[in-house]
Amino acid sequence: MTQPRREVLEKLTPVLTKRWLSPDAWKMSVYERLDGYAALKKALGVHPDDLIQLIKDSGLRGRGGAGFPTGLKWGFIPQGDGKPHYLVVNADEGEPGTCKDLPLMTHDPHSLIEGCIIASWAIRANRAYIYIRGEAVHAARRLRHAVDEAYAKGYLGKNILGSGFDLDLVVHSGAGAYICGEETALLDSLEGFRGQPRLRPPFPAIAGLYASPTVVNNVGTIASVPYIVLGGADWWKSMGTEKSSGPMIYSLSGRVVHPGQYEAGLGITLRELIELAGGMLPGHQLKFWTPGGSSTPLLAAEHIDTPMDFESVAAAGSILGTTATQIFSDQDCPVYATYRWLEFYHHESCGKCTPCREGNYWMVRVYRRILAGHGTHEDLDTLLDTCDNVLGRSFCGLGDGATSPVTSSLKYFKQDYLDYIEGRTAPRLSEKALVGAH
Repeated sequence: MTQPRREVLEKLTPVLTKRWLSPDAWKMSVYERLDGYAALKKALGVHPDDLIQLIKDSGLRGRGGAGFPTGLKWGFIPQGDGKPHYLVVNADEGEPGTCKDLPLMTHDPHSLIEGCIIASWAIRANRAYIYIRGEAVHAARRLRHAVDEAYAKGYLGKNILGSGFDLDLVVHSGAGAYICGEETALLDSLEGFRGQPRLRPPFPAIAGLYASPTVVNNVGTIASVPYIVLGGADWWKSMGTEKSSGPMIYSLSGRVVHPGQYEAGLGITLRELIELAGGMLPGHQLKFWTPGGSSTPLLAAEHIDTPMDFESVAAAGSILGTTATQIFSDQDCPVYATYRWLEFYHHESCGKCTPCREGNYWMVRVYRRILAGHGTHEDLDTLLDTCDNVLGRSFCGLGDGATSPVTSSLKYFKQDYLDYIEGRTAPRLSEKALVGAH
């Protein structure tokens, strides 16, 4: 294991993670002792429009994958329209490799709750929801306990801190469907329907939950708000890059000595992150990696010095996504990894649209054929042709994301596919996997 250099260690910026190691950090007494709810008291003395402008000035972008400017999204909510407004927090974290929101909700739930209250004040919402993945039982338990504490202390409910502002916050557990991470499918699920994406427009800012103006933000996005209110826009922009401001929680998994959460300013490189994680495992060399989860195009070892910010990762041909950085070595097979991800997307497809439902179904079967030693050169053309018919033609981003590992692995690691097809690599799957694969 290599020790990180001092200049690399100095790139760590614990902001959202600063309380995680404090004993009992999820409790109200500890949270208040560590600046908890100080931002709320400050925010309630600021006009909501000025709060929205503060978030715009900070350059905060969504931490859920798309990186859309948060203040701009809040500003889309029409004011004076006579309709109820809603804030919905997307805590349905379920993409392979993505694991930054669950520890935040488990170790520091009050930071999310405080962010919800401030955001609701800004968009004039009197009801907010946290939609959490059904399997996240422990995090949901912590959140509900923290919500109860916030009600007891007067931070939620009627006339919050004597401001005249009312807010009710509901923690809602989903049923474990990955599709409900898509914001409109989440809204349908929250309304009691089957979780399937909606046709847009209208967008949630105009007709979201219960056909009313709604802001849907990720856990990390909302949890960042109290820090911006306390520290100011310039302080937030002092971290990260000009267009990708602030710190980000990078979730490192795979072939590193110390996998885990590393919070650093946007723009840190993978080389530096691997160094922070103690280096690659002994005997392993970096081969490929995902910058933002399984739905982002793979990058190769040659991209190790790419700055991990929205613009630089896009320029390299991928997407920053949720910064779920999965690290694979020369002992891992990109063909098999892509097959496992496709199995996930095939299983999680809601079935609403034909390209995603059928495309993933057939691509899984092609991969089984290749990995069982019965692939053909034509299979590679079939995969690319199928991706062309899924990408941009699916009802939501699930289909698009499913094509990312396929096209990128064929771009960088076509030889690995040919080694299976031409018999240089032993079959990875048995003949049983071929049932229904022809």
